[in-house]
Amino acid sequence: MSFIAWIVLGLIAGWIASMLVNRRGGSLVLDLVLGVVGAFVGGFLFTRFGAAGVTGLNIYSILVAIIGAVVVLFIYHAIAGRRAL
Repeated sequence: MSFIAWIVLGLIAGWIASMLVNRRGGSLVLDLVLGVVGAFVGGFLFTRFGAAGVTGLNIYSILVAIIGAVVVLFIYHAIAGRRAL
């Protein structure tokens, strides 16, 4: 996938994941980083369980990236929440 496709995939996945977990969107940069990292995490998790990871800019890859971004977002909130206490 090209660099621009990763950015588009990351923005879509990060925004949807933040809407699912936070019920509101985050900043554009946080959504982008979360989505791109989530795509890597989702691809890793899916290949660990025997499924295909991110295969391009398609619906399946967006779902993989969203699942990975949700996992990353839960970890981010667990770490950031502990620092605030």
